[in-house]
Amino acid sequence: MATSGTTAFDLSIDDIIEEAYERCGLQTNSGYDLKKARTSLNILFSEWGNRGVHLWKVEKQTQLLTSGTATYNTPTSTNDVLEAYISTAISPGSSVNDISLSKIDRSTYAALPNKGSTGQPSQYFVDRQTTPTITLYLTPDATTYTYLHYYTLNRIEDAGAYGNTADVPFRFLPCMISGLAFYLSLKYSPDKTQALKLYYEDELKRALDEDGQRTSVFISPANYYPTRN
Repeated sequence: MATSGTTAFDLSIDDIIEEAYERCGLQTNSGYDLKKARTSLNILFSEWGNRGVHLWKVEKQTQLLTSGTATYNTPTSTNDVLEAYISTAISPGSSVNDISLSKIDRSTYAALPNKGSTGQPSQYFVDRQTTPTITLYLTPDATTYTYLHYYTLNRIEDAGAYGNTADVPFRFLPCMISGLAFYLSLKYSPDKTQALKLYYEDELKRALDEDGQRTSVFISPANYYPTRN
């Protein structure tokens, strides 16, 4: 038997909504049903933002440093800043020098003296407003290190038009549909809510476990040498 030879399967927003309604034992009969389901899907995406780091939404950003300027705006889609470093160039290269920065919290930043002092930054603080900002300490003098590179954790894009596809990778399609079915059951099929919630949480856990980086792990045994008196 021949296989398709393709790996492009995806679902449009209206297909996702229809599948979710069917899991609740319902049919979408009106534009109002579609609109409310799309709202629930956007709320689901917001809830996923509280579930941790989603690797497909991590993006590298580059900011030209200005001497005497400590605070910089992040892109409007930013939820948080994960890592940051300063560099002598905009792009990697054999002659480029990078210096990693340590992330500090609000209290630590508030306790720092002489926030206006300029020099080579070594730390950064992220103010998580609606659109987060990133503040460097020391304030950069932008002499040797002229660029700030950082990795943002971005928000999942809104569902938008019904003909769109969702801003999620294929491995999250099952739990997205299960999650939407659970949300819809709260309003239309409360008798199925408990079962759909368990199914959703199970599929979401598998997707989150899969959405990780496979890196080498080194485990060193601890040696204990008792002392005899």
